[in-house]
Amino acid sequence: MTFGYVSVEEAINRGGVRMVVVGGVPSPWGEAAKGILHIKGLEWVAVRLAYDSEPRKEWTGQRNGPVLIYENERPRNGWAEILLLSERLAPTPSLLPADPTERALVFGLAHEICGEAGLGWSRRLQLVHSGLQNAGGFPERVSEYLGKKYGYRPEAGAAASARVAELVAMLVARLKAQRQAGSPYYVGNSLTAADVYSATFAAMFDPLPPEQCEMDAATRAAFVTRDARLEAALDTVLFEHRDMMYAQFLELPLSL
Repeated sequence: MTFGYVSVEEAINRGGVRMVVVGGVPSPWGEAAKGILHIKGLEWVAVRLAYDSEPRKEWTGQRNGPVLIYENERPRNGWAEILLLSERLAPTPSLLPADPTERALVFGLAHEICGEAGLGWSRRLQLVHSGLQNAGGFPERVSEYLGKKYGYRPEAGAAASARVAELVAMLVARLKAQRQAGSPYYVGNSLTAADVYSATFAAMFDPLPPEQCEMDAATRAAFVTRDARLEAALDTVLFEHRDMMYAQFLELPLSL
């Protein structure tokens, strides 16, 4: 593990790069941010998110994680903000292509994975809907909490299934096309942020094994909830790409 956990008070006082992260579960947004910092070789410390911590609320101004903070600069909590700050702090290796067209493609893929109505967002709505319908998914208490956070409505939850399958199919098609072109990556012939996001968000469909990712059994069971549309869209190429990323670029075991 290349980072350590500290208290919020210690993090506030030490300066440098600090990040508030959700603890206990492989939150894909947080794991992606950890992966980016790891690839760039940045030194940083982690603070586990405590919802009742007043110092943490005052410091970050956020109720969620991840939140990346550098020195006395404003907190960054969106996936794009975290990526761009990381690029500034450690330009090499870059996770954004120099070519403007390829750079736009990376941002487009990243948004479809990380952004509002993207893969992670829609998958959470799908698992909330399943939990409230007693059809797998998140436990009822978790579903009620996340439902408020993600603006759950029954019709939105029902529609999320098709959206998830559509996005998974798009990613699978992209990887297969790239593989045929001789590249294991999403864009061009080198590693980009899109690869990091895909690898970490794959946990929402098939978490890494317990020896690599310790997590609550109920949460693990929720993550593997699948319907027929999702089963049809999923392909081994998605998980082969994930395994390549963890073998070559990302840290194991996960530190939650």
